[in-house]
Amino acid sequence: MAKRDYYEVLGVQRGASDAEMKSAYRKLAMQYHPDRNPDNPDAEAKFKELNEAYDVLKDEQKRAAYDRFGHDAFEGGMGGAGGGAGFGGAGFGGFADIFDEMFGDFMGGRRGGNRRGSDLRYNMSITLEEAFRGKQAEIHIPSSVQCEECHGSGAEKGTDPVTCTTCHGHGKVRAQQGFFTIERTCPHCGGNGTRIEKPCKTCGGAGRTQKEKTLSVNIPAGVEDGTRIRLSGEGEAGSRGTPPGDLYLFLSIAEHPIFKREGADVYCRVPLPMTTAALGGQIEVPTIEGGRARIQVGPGTQTGKQFRLKGKGMSVLRSPARGDQYVEVAVETPVNLTKKQRELLEEFAGEQNEKTSPQSAGFFDKVKELWDDLRE
Repeated sequence: MAKRDYYEVLGVQRGASDAEMKSAYRKLAMQYHPDRNPDNPDAEAKFKELNEAYDVLKDEQKRAAYDRFGHDAFEGGMGGAGGGAGFGGAGFGGFADIFDEMFGDFMGGRRGGNRRGSDLRYNMSITLEEAFRGKQAEIHIPSSVQCEECHGSGAEKGTDPVTCTTCHGHGKVRAQQGFFTIERTCPHCGGNGTRIEKPCKTCGGAGRTQKEKTLSVNIPAGVEDGTRIRLSGEGEAGSRGTPPGDLYLFLSIAEHPIFKREGADVYCRVPLPMTTAALGGQIEVPTIEGGRARIQVGPGTQTGKQFRLKGKGMSVLRSPARGDQYVEVAVETPVNLTKKQRELLEEFAGEQNEKTSPQSAGFFDKVKELWDDLRE
């Protein structure tokens, strides 16, 4: 079967830069990597084809030869010795470096296949007051933990894992094809480099068991909605004694019945009696810390007027500073009037003029002007 054009394999143009080729290679290598497609032989074939193409095109001299002669440039052993499995092979270093760079985190950050445990996510909802003060919370996490019987080794008590005869303890095997070499996780030991001959009866050789963990978590004052807290080493236990993953705590802040938060500031809307709005006076408003604050309202205060309470807002994360609280008043129209109250209001209405209601008078003056213009 004829080989495909290397540029076509990578999905790039012939004049592509090194950075463009590297980016294309990374994307496709992640897509077709055998560890992500264990039951797909086509993916493994594409992965090999992809590595062959990139190994040539990333090298300036090989690329120049390929651009001039095509695949014929590497016929007749130009690229190296024939196939076979083993741990030797000159020229492997370049691919190993890019493999580690790309799949280091995916494989647990360790060559040899020792994978760390999985990371866990825990969603927690807190109140706005708890976000303001901070909180010490206790959470319960169902997770896998290190087996107490075998201490994570996976082997029955009194026995030890033995070196894998396939990879000789390396955790990976290499296959050399032409001038390039491919490294894969050992299929017999799963990358551990050792095999369990007598598995632990408690964990079945996995080195970990299922258990609910109880953790104490410190939520600092000033956290915001969507804050992520990382608890190192509190994720799932790794297999056969490898390091555990991390636990990520994602916080959401419940909606508050009175306050709304914007950054470090809080806002609230307070009803204001009509008489207080007209005559002026003092009102008390709640604060996020649970206390009260007094606000002096001037005579003739209108709906929408805002008052600022400096330093009465939210805590700021990792800072002694605090935001401000903004109070917006809404003048309340009286309801359920008594006979006397109605009479007093009617008397007031009879004496009302543009001086007592300047906004209303100004508005209707503008409306009258508009009507007069329409009549003309």
